[in-house]
Amino acid sequence: MIWLVSGPPGVGKSTAVSKVVLRLKSAGVIVGGCTTAEKRSGGARTGFEIRDLTNGTTGELASTASRFGPRVGRYRVNLTDLARVGAAGIDGAASASEVIVIDEVGPMELVSPEFRRAVKRCIDSGKPMLAVAHERMEDDLLAELRSKAAESFVLSVENRGEVTEKLGAALLKAAGGPKSG
Repeated sequence: MIWLVSGPPGVGKSTAVSKVVLRLKSAGVIVGGCTTAEKRSGGARTGFEIRDLTNGTTGELASTASRFGPRVGRYRVNLTDLARVGAAGIDGAASASEVIVIDEVGPMELVSPEFRRAVKRCIDSGKPMLAVAHERMEDDLLAELRSKAAESFVLSVENRGEVTEKLGAALLKAAGGPKSG
């Protein structure tokens, strides 16, 4: 019941996830979890925002401007917002959603013990889940996700449309199909 997406930076993983979420929500499926988006200033990426899919709460995942939090590359991770928005969003999705979405399980997110526990709870829930997994990172939690995945896709510019369609159809089916209003 787990579908994984990986691929190089900038290939469209978050865009694909957003399209799948829109398709599911349009069909009346209750989708919970979290997504991330780049923050840019003057054309340069300055950080990432994290958003709870259930209630729309947003927070700062990481920033180049911050002086606090663990360093991942040139960014500092905001552990408070990651726990308050990301971990809380996916933890709530494990109990209250029909489909769980986690964009992304990567180096920034995995520095948070709360985030790790919430992802584990989602894996153990048995609910349909779409997760973006960092493609090169080795971690016990990522290894568990990969080992339990029904299908894994490496997104590319050439296949992203087809993969997005397949993911939407598979998750809609796993959630029991479109809901009548």
